[in-house]
Amino acid sequence: METIYRGFGSKAALFKGVMEAAIAGGAARAAIPPEERPVVRAMIAEQNPRRVLELHAATQPGIHARAGPLYRVLMEAAAADPDVADVWNQLEAQRLTGMRRIAEKLKNLGGIRQELSLDEAGDILWTVNSLAVYNLLVVQRGWSPERYRDWIASTNTRALLPGRKRRPTPPSDRQSIHERRRD
Repeated sequence: METIYRGFGSKAALFKGVMEAAIAGGAARAAIPPEERPVVRAMIAEQNPRRVLELHAATQPGIHARAGPLYRVLMEAAAADPDVADVWNQLEAQRLTGMRRIAEKLKNLGGIRQELSLDEAGDILWTVNSLAVYNLLVVQRGWSPERYRDWIASTNTRALLPGRKRRPTPPSDRQSIHERRRD
């Protein structure tokens, strides 16, 4: 085990390497810079904002299925080990940077709602595509990966892209989740 740690420098660096390999789909793919991976290149080349979101959504079920169990261990270990907490923070910062790059791509294509800033669009993508949402819908509620993928694409499209005006529900017609369950 010490030989493995020496190769990475620390337990935290080992964990980061394993996480990056899981996210990428293997150590060989992790060695390729993200912008050179086929799906990312396809997203970069795509000129239709809706299709960019669909391409991205297609990557999420696999990433969460592969990396989710490791992420859960990482979150728990981060509470007890500052070095592991740094790895968690680095991975989440990288994920947020990636979501903001997608938001920037959408904005350059004219595909961000006028009322949203780039940061807000990135935050929406970061949240909707999070492991927490995957855990709620797929792990806890039993959604299929395909349903989850389609929901991500649809939710991000409605939240980010212009063209669909959403009518807010009048306050008098709103019901809490508990009230709706009684109906």
